[in-house]
Amino acid sequence: MLKIADKTFSSRLLLGTGKYPSFETQKEAVRVSEAEILTFAVRRMNIFEPSQPNFLEQLDLSKYTLLPNTAGAKTAEEAVRIAKLAQASGLCDMVKVEIIGCDHSLLPDPVETLRATEMLLEEGFIVLPYTSDDVVLARRLCEMGVHAIMPGASPIGSGRGILNPLNLSFIIEQSNVPVIIDAGIGSPKDAAHAMELGADAVLLNTAVSEAADPVKMAIAMKLAIEAGRLGYEAGRMPERDYAVASSPMEGLLPN
Repeated sequence: MLKIADKTFSSRLLLGTGKYPSFETQKEAVRVSEAEILTFAVRRMNIFEPSQPNFLEQLDLSKYTLLPNTAGAKTAEEAVRIAKLAQASGLCDMVKVEIIGCDHSLLPDPVETLRATEMLLEEGFIVLPYTSDDVVLARRLCEMGVHAIMPGASPIGSGRGILNPLNLSFIIEQSNVPVIIDAGIGSPKDAAHAMELGADAVLLNTAVSEAADPVKMAIAMKLAIEAGRLGYEAGRMPERDYAVASSPMEGLLPN
């Protein structure tokens, strides 16, 4: 089970809600993924305009926990304002802090992320900051009292998978809250890898929404995350430099 603050979830897949070819495809992908947490960019959702198309209207919201994110914010103050807008809508008291520091790479701004996290924690939010794979930054955020940490596997939407598994393993090892690998996951292989490293969950969007068949990819990601988690819990065999026979060498019949 995945536990974030006082909330418990059966699924370890968190799904984004952007860039799907249609509401119908998106709704079906969400259904088959069995994800229980859906994230969305507050600034891209007309949550206060009933006349505008809204994906959330397509769902039975009693089945999901919504995780609004602060995408589009460039400063801590902007992120806090967006979080308060989401809270005022009554959607959820959790928030993913996402403050981009580089428009080219879309990598997060560590300074503004720290500031926004501190401000939101003081306001009583359940805070899940999106960060780079910086081990020290992740530790600082954990020490501040965040409820989960969300290090990126690689730049958002790149689909390049996990670029620095060593750093992610250090973050997982040192964290006292759930670690959710976020951004850059491109294939089921990447999702399984993240879980095999010991991550508690994976958040992804583009890998499903831009797949040739988003619904089929949503199923594949669900299965990959389940397989990766099982593999982590089972414990993999040690890697060796030399071959070892798979059958005992004792008691062989003579030539």
